[in-house]
Amino acid sequence: MDQQIPTSETLKSVRYEIRGQLAHRALELEKRGYEIVSLNIGNPGLFGFRTPETMRLAMIENLGQAEPYCHQKGIFPAREAVVMQQQNRGINGVTADEVFIGNGVSELIDLSLRALLNPGDEVLVPSPDYPLWSAAVALNGGVVRHYECSTEKRFLPDLANIESLITDRTKAIVVINPNNPSGAVYDEKTLTGIVELAERHKLVLLADEIYDQMVYDDAEYIPMATLVKNAVCLTFSGLSKVYRACGYRVGWCVFSGELDRAEEYLHSMELLSALRLCSNVPGQWAVQTALGGFQSIGELVAPGGRLYQSRQAVIDRVGESRFLSAQRPMGAMYAFIRLDPRFAGRFDDQAFALELLESHHVLVAPGSSFNTPYTDHFRITTLPDTETINVVFDRIETCLEQHA
Repeated sequence: MDQQIPTSETLKSVRYEIRGQLAHRALELEKRGYEIVSLNIGNPGLFGFRTPETMRLAMIENLGQAEPYCHQKGIFPAREAVVMQQQNRGINGVTADEVFIGNGVSELIDLSLRALLNPGDEVLVPSPDYPLWSAAVALNGGVVRHYECSTEKRFLPDLANIESLITDRTKAIVVINPNNPSGAVYDEKTLTGIVELAERHKLVLLADEIYDQMVYDDAEYIPMATLVKNAVCLTFSGLSKVYRACGYRVGWCVFSGELDRAEEYLHSMELLSALRLCSNVPGQWAVQTALGGFQSIGELVAPGGRLYQSRQAVIDRVGESRFLSAQRPMGAMYAFIRLDPRFAGRFDDQAFALELLESHHVLVAPGSSFNTPYTDHFRITTLPDTETINVVFDRIETCLEQHA
């Protein structure tokens, strides 16, 4: 066999198992004719959720203007709509110049870290995390320091632990709220504590708020930027989740706070944005309509709405199980479920996920995929209808019965 082409050393510290080996195995099984229930990714369109019709019409009506490249930061109507949303939330001092439109939040996470980090710079990232954050830090020469969000604290960040990790190389704190994978929604006391740490240590706040309007019961989403005065805050959001438009690949990043300290950072972001020319233009024409129109997500997450009912079905089935437990998810579209301690040492999250896939044709994401030090959790999306959720939990119970 010929010698393999050597690849980048930086990839050795990168993990993204949500679309990793288990997902590849699921595809192989599907090719052999098996029907796999895929709960590893929060992809609303695969579960019958449609993008609002008004957004599709806005794209169609502006296709003629979507053929040339646009400004590297994005089309003005889209950026101005984001500014209006920020102002309505009480975030002042932001103009269209501080807004960047990207090919989803994923691209903007990469660009923001590339513009910020030098080799060896440290970024504080929650554990569990959305693994793209840890991967993007590593790919851009940074060092990830994971702070604790334990199940004992309802997956809320431990402020003392965060502060203990801060060194003279720390550049930023990542906050994912509402949280993926845990479904936690952070209260004002927690967010204020993080802001105070960032302000005291001159750290950049990176607020991933892609699930901003997806909250349940009495949970309240508080935009982190509303609490920031003496720090630089980057807020990330987009069309993928709340507006059920993952395939449009439209996200935005908003700079706020101490903007006089962010001038070089903004210039660097604009340079990187220019190098990739611009993001997907047709999808950008849906932003103004999305943010300015009727917010249909409200009906979906309210009692009786489909997202609410599906989440409740997950909560009910976990509560009935002899083998599972979970913190009640208060936001986003996931449940982070714990295996009973009786399985410890002989049936971890990876083994469980593999057997559930091979023998019961259900694909879930092992909890350790989210950079946890423990191996007794798994994540599912709560997007399926209640009938499908009940079928899935019947199969999970059968799988665990065999190992109890």
